[in-house]
Amino acid sequence: MSSVEQLREDLRQFAVFSDLEQEELTWLAEHVTEQWLEPGEAAVVEGSPADRMMMLAEGEMQIRREKGPSDGWISTVVPPEVGGMLPFSRMTTFGVTGRAVKRTRILWLAAALFPEMLRRIPALEARLVALLTDRVREWTRLDQQREKLAALGKLSAGLAHELNNPAAAVQRSSSELRERIVALRGLAARLVECGLTPQSMNAALGLFRQAIERSRALAAGPAGAELDPMAMSDREDALVTWLEAHHVERAAVLAGTLAQFAVDPAELDELAAVAPGSFLPCLVAWMEGGLAAEGLLAEIASASRRISELVAAIKSYSHMDSGQGRAEVDLRRELESTLTILAHKLRKKGVQVTRDFQRDLPAIEAFPGELNQVWTNLLDNAIDAVGPGGRVEVRAVREGELLRVDIRDDGPGIPAEIKSRIWEPFFTTKPVGEGTGLGLEVVKRIVVRRHGGTVSLTSSPGDTCFTVRLPLNPPAPAFGATETPESGLAATPPGTSAPPAPGAPA
Repeated sequence: MSSVEQLREDLRQFAVFSDLEQEELTWLAEHVTEQWLEPGEAAVVEGSPADRMMMLAEGEMQIRREKGPSDGWISTVVPPEVGGMLPFSRMTTFGVTGRAVKRTRILWLAAALFPEMLRRIPALEARLVALLTDRVREWTRLDQQREKLAALGKLSAGLAHELNNPAAAVQRSSSELRERIVALRGLAARLVECGLTPQSMNAALGLFRQAIERSRALAAGPAGAELDPMAMSDREDALVTWLEAHHVERAAVLAGTLAQFAVDPAELDELAAVAPGSFLPCLVAWMEGGLAAEGLLAEIASASRRISELVAAIKSYSHMDSGQGRAEVDLRRELESTLTILAHKLRKKGVQVTRDFQRDLPAIEAFPGELNQVWTNLLDNAIDAVGPGGRVEVRAVREGELLRVDIRDDGPGIPAEIKSRIWEPFFTTKPVGEGTGLGLEVVKRIVVRRHGGTVSLTSSPGDTCFTVRLPLNPPAPAFGATETPESGLAATPPGTSAPPAPGAPA
C-alpha cells in the first residue's frame, strides 16, 4: 500500500485535483483504495454495481461491451483519467467491462463517501459535474453515430441486393442478345439460300411489327393485362402444334417466344400462304430470332431503368447535390425514396405498402437528410413490427399550416406499460445487437427540436400509428446536446488512442 504522501502526489496528476489544498488532498489520499491489475484482469465488469469512482494512475485499460455483438467497439484509456461512478450520476450498474492492457494501477473512491467529499472539498462539485456532462455528451454523440452506422449497414445491404438483381439481368440479357445476333446472321444467309422473295419478306416484317406493337401496348397497359400462366400455356401448346405440323425445327423453343409476343396460329397461316414448302421454317425461325432480340432489348432497358431509379432514390435520400442547410423538401418524393431504399426488406417479409399522398401537398423548408432519418426509423420499425404479409400504410396530408405524415402498421402494437418509455434514449425492445434504443429518440429530437414539429403515437393490437406534424414555416432549429443517461467508464481522456466507448459506465 502506498503512503499517504505518495498517494497525494499521485492525485495531483489528475486535472480535477491538481490545485487542491494539502489537507483536501490528504483526505482523498486517506480514503482511496489502491488496486493493481495484471494484463487481462477486469477492473469493472459489465452489469456490476456502479458504486465507486475510478482514478487510472498507471498503465492502460481497454473498455468494451462484452455482452453485445462480438464486433463491438473497443476504446483505450490511459492515465491520468477519472471515470467510473461520479457524483450526481444516475447510473446504477456499469455498462461496459474494463480490462488492463498492461500492469495497471487504479485508485478507487467509494460512492458512499461522495457526500463527505463534496462537503470537505466544495470545489470538486462543479468540476466533477462538468466532467460528467462532457462524458454524457460524448457518449451520446458516439451512440448516435453507431445508430446511424448500423442503419447505414442495413440500408447498404438492401441496396446491394436491389442493385444486384437488375445488374445481373442486364448482364444475362446482353450475353444472350449477343448469341441471338450471331444466330440471326446465319438465319439471314439461310433465307437467301431458300429463295427469299419480297412478298414473303414483307409478310414476315408485317407480322413482326404487329407482334412488337402488341407487346409494347401490353407493357404500357394496366397491371394484370397480360395473360395468366394457364392461358399462356394454352397459347404455347397451340403454337407448338402448328409449328410441328409445318416441320419447323425446335418448335417448343420458338413457340415460347412467339407466345410472349401474342402471335397466334391464324397469323402464321397468312405467312405460310406466301412462304410455302421448305422456305417457311427458315422464315419463321428468322422472325422468332428477331422477336427474341427485341424482347432481350426490352429486358435490358427495363433493368437499366430500374438501376437509374435506384440511383435517383439514393441521390434523393442522401441529398448529395445539396448542402447541410435547410432546403425545400417534397415530402411525397422523400417518402417514396425511403420506401425504395427499404424495398428489399419489404419484399423479404412480403409486406404490403399502401400510399395515400395528397396531390397538391406543398413543399416544406426543412433539413432533408435529417427528415429522411425520421422516415427511415419509423418505416423500419413498422416493417419490423408486422408479421410476414403484413400491411404498412404511409399517409401525407396538409392540416392548415402543418404537414401531417402517418406511418401505420398492423403489428401487435406497443404495450401500454412501455408507451411512456419508447422515447427514452437507449430504451429498446429489440434483442441485444439489433437496436441501440436511439431511433425514436432521434425521431423526436429531429422533429421537435430541429423542425418545431410534433410526433405522437396511438397503438392498439393490430393498429399502431406514428403521426408527425411539421410546420410549413418552421422556427429556427434548437441546437445543443440532449441530456441522456450516461453509460460509460471514463470521460473523454486526453491522449487516448480512441474516443471513449459509447455505453461505458458513468
